[in-house]
Amino acid sequence: MARLGLGTVQFGQAYGVSNSHGQVSRDTARAILARAAGAGIGLLDTAANYGEAETVLASLDTRPFRIVTKTIGMAHGIDAVLERTRQSAELLNADTLLVHAAADLAHPELWPALLDLKAEGVFRRIGISIYVADNPTALAARFQPDVMQLPFSLLDQRLLADHTLARLRDLGVEIHARSIFLQGLLFLERLPEKLAYAAPRLAAIKARIREAGATPLAAALGFVLSRPQIAVALVGVTSPAELEEILVAATAPLPALDWAALALDDELVLTPSRW
Repeated sequence: MARLGLGTVQFGQAYGVSNSHGQVSRDTARAILARAAGAGIGLLDTAANYGEAETVLASLDTRPFRIVTKTIGMAHGIDAVLERTRQSAELLNADTLLVHAAADLAHPELWPALLDLKAEGVFRRIGISIYVADNPTALAARFQPDVMQLPFSLLDQRLLADHTLARLRDLGVEIHARSIFLQGLLFLERLPEKLAYAAPRLAAIKARIREAGATPLAAALGFVLSRPQIAVALVGVTSPAELEEILVAATAPLPALDWAALALDDELVLTPSRW
């Protein structure tokens, strides 16, 4: 399970259209981390903007994990950004710091300041969290990040189809995939109102997966883990039981499917912030 990473936004706030549990309790977070460590999951992903997530993690045993956190926005000013990153480093002994919004790199002082933090040993690696529209290949060529986190899933294969994943790997970037379940779209019985029109297409995708003898969870997870460019696939859970389902699905045989035929080409469906 070394290629699985655990997202922790749910530890700090209620998050996700398929999350009916809200923010997880500290006891539940402790149980999730214990099971993740026992399963060999090696990475936790968090951020200063994830509500109480960093504080919660600081109160738990995170020694088995490499921790990735992220900057606050440059709207706060460079001094505040750097002060908050040092706070994150002290709280969590974090390994990696990502720029949370690629648009913040337009501020010329930000990246050199993060390079200084890396040189000081505050963080071992620095990188960028990006969206498809951010032109990740150009950002990687310009800034030479150690790590890039990006959206990638069975439903959203854009960065595979346009060869971005291959180019990033060729540039020496470690790729972390987030939104690998696209907010649980393949698992929802009732879609968000704005996406109701996509129900027939999603039903057809689920039918193909079932015909191949797989579950939507196993297919979605297996697809991402089958891509050699992906170093870490991030999953988010709200209970140990949900994590157990993911661990079981991760060991399921990869179904024989025409993966490219299952991708969506719909900007609204592929952009959760617009739902």
